[in-house]
Amino acid sequence: MGIKVNDIAFVRFQVPDLDVMQAFLADFGMHVAQRTDDTLYMRGTDAEGFVHVSHLGNEAHFIGFAFEANSVADLDELAAHDDFSDVIELDAPGAGRVVHATDPNGFRVEVVAGRSRVSRLPVRAAPIPNDAVTQPRRGVPLRLDAGPSHVKRLGHCVVDVIDFRASEAWYKQHFGLVTSDEIQLDERNVLGAFLRCDRADRYVDHHSVFLVGVGRAAFNHAAYEVADLDDLMTGHTHLTARRRHPQWGIGRHILGSQIYDYWLDPYGNMIEHWTDGDLFNNATPPNIADLASLLGSQWGPTHGAPPS
Repeated sequence: MGIKVNDIAFVRFQVPDLDVMQAFLADFGMHVAQRTDDTLYMRGTDAEGFVHVSHLGNEAHFIGFAFEANSVADLDELAAHDDFSDVIELDAPGAGRVVHATDPNGFRVEVVAGRSRVSRLPVRAAPIPNDAVTQPRRGVPLRLDAGPSHVKRLGHCVVDVIDFRASEAWYKQHFGLVTSDEIQLDERNVLGAFLRCDRADRYVDHHSVFLVGVGRAAFNHAAYEVADLDDLMTGHTHLTARRRHPQWGIGRHILGSQIYDYWLDPYGNMIEHWTDGDLFNNATPPNIADLASLLGSQWGPTHGAPPS
């Protein structure tokens, strides 16, 4: 038995220097939600209390990620099974309740509910575009302020897993995830799948989790939605000026359709800006895709790049 989660909520890391991580995430477009002697919580512009957690520790590593549930009753449902902890208070901005489990790859997977919402942060109005068909912006020049992108929220997390089918079964059983695109290498070999939340007829992101079956457990990347294409490009310019480390982009994915821009944080973790992704609901059937569709771009860099 399991539940149907609403969305992905946040990622957790351990890092040896919170100041270094905070400076990078500020350049990336996040804001401090709370900081203690040993933990840094960063937020986006949406009403979630935080979307990224860094714990102070000697060695940098990925800890895990969290989903948002509908209610505390859902947490009680999960806690009734051996895989999950008891329901406890979430000691973090916005409080609420949390359970956790360890997935088949050793990642800590949390599920939270009952969190208090926070005030949204201001985001500039979307620029009015002139294109080849319509020109609504007249007599006024377009001017964009320099600075970081405006990170809105966490969109998805990608993890490399030991056994894709075992991991897929675990996540679908406990969290009600459904397949958007399954990546087949050939008729008998499957690499992984993009999994989305099942919210019936409500449209959701193309994927909240992508499981990549490469025979080992590792963090691949976390992806954060930004305001729009201009915001993504402005952020790219800012990160470049700050001498941050680009990884892949800018381009538009085939699967999921997002415009993407990948960077490395100071500890080698890949983190993505994205905008303009696909939205699916229960009327969208699962799709089979090949490796070329996974690694290719509709425009921008192609092949040999990390999965979307």
